Amino acid sequence: PTSGFPADAKHAQLDEHSRSAFVSLERTMAALNATANMVVAVKAQRVAGVRRVAAKHAVARLGGLKAPVSMSMRKGGRQSLGVFAAGLDFAELESAVEDDEMEWSPPVRATRKDGKSSKEAKQSKRFRKAQASVPGRMAPQEPAAGIKLMMDNATAKFVESAEAHIRLNIDPKYNDQQLRATVALPKGTGKTVRVAVLCQGDAIAAAKEAGADFAGAEDLVEDIAGGMMDFDLLIASPDMMPKAAKLGRALGPKGLMPNPKAGTVTPNVAQAVSEFKGGKVEFRADKQGIVHVPFGKLNFSPADLMENMKAIVDAIDANRPSGAKGIYWKSMYIASTMGPSVQIDHTAVQAMKVE
Repeated sequence: PTSGFPADAKHAQLDEHSRSAFVSLERTMAALNATANMVVAVKAQRVAGVRRVAAKHAVARLGGLKAPVSMSMRKGGRQSLGVFAAGLDFAELESAVEDDEMEWSPPVRATRKDGKSSKEAKQSKRFRKAQASVPGRMAPQEPAAGIKLMMDNATAKFVESAEAHIRLNIDPKYNDQQLRATVALPKGTGKTVRVAVLCQGDAIAAAKEAGADFAGAEDLVEDIAGGMMDFDLLIASPDMMPKAAKLGRALGPKGLMPNPKAGTVTPNVAQAVSEFKGGKVEFRADKQGIVHVPFGKLNFSPADLMENMKAIVDAIDANRPSGAKGIYWKSMYIASTMGPSVQIDHTAVQAMKVE
C-alpha cells in the first residue's frame, strides 16, 4: 500500500483517485509546515477565565488548491493545525469552502430605547451628572485639583469617605510580590474604631487605659468564640496567639485575625491601641495588584486629605515588594464613597513635600 495508509482491508480497497488525493494532501501538509497562506476568520470566546480563539472558517491555499483547516489556539499555549482531506476531491473541498468563506463579524449589541448603555442604566441621575463634570479616566489631574474635583462631586446625603485606589505592577500570586503593610495617617481616618485586645496580666489594664473597648485573656477568647463581634480590630500579644488559633474560622473570613504584618500582633498592645485609635490603617494589594485604602472623610480640609494621601503613597513606596521589577506604579485614582473617580498624577504626589 501507499506510504501513510494503514495496512488493513478497508484502505487497501481505496481507488487510485483517493490515493492520489492523499499524496497531494501529504505534499500540502509538508508545505504548510514551512510556509502557508492562511485565511482565517476567528471568533474570540472567554471560557472559564481563559481566552480561546476558535477558527470559524479556515482555508489553506497552496498552488491554487484549497483545503479546509481545523485550527485551535489558546492564549499562552501551543497552536495546533490539522488538515482533513484524505479520500476527498480537492474540487469538492474548494466548492465547500467557498460556500462558507464569508467573513465572520461579531454580533451587534442590542441598544436601549433611551440610548443608554447597560452600565449607565444602572447608575443614578445624581451619579451620571457628577461623572459628566469630571475629566476622562485617562486624564491625570494634579493632586490639589483632583481632591477639589472629588469634594465638589460628593453629593450624597451623608459624609462620604475619601478612598484611594492604586494599581501596581505586581502579581500577588507570587510570594515576593505581595504587599501588606500599615500606615499611620497624620490626620486620622475620621472614623471611630472599636478595638479588642487579647493579652494577659498587667497588659489588660494598660490596653484599657490606652482606649481599648474590650480587653481580656481566655474570657475574651470564649466570648468571641460564642459570637461576640462588636469590634473592628483585634490586637493580640504573641503569648495569646496559640489560644487565638481556634478563632481562625470565625475571624478569618471577616479579616479580623491578628497578623504581624498588619501590626496587630505585638508585645506592646497599649501602643498598638493608641496608634490604631489615632488613625493607623492596614492596606494590602488584592488579586489584581490594586491597593484600596481610605484616607479620610470629606469633611476634612483639602490640606488634611492631601497630607493623608501623601502618607499612603510614601508607605506604598517604602514597602515595595522585593519581586516587583521595572515600573512599580501604574495608575492612581481617588473617589468619594458614592462619587465618580478622578485619576491623580502619582508622580506629582511622590514629588510633594509636606510641611
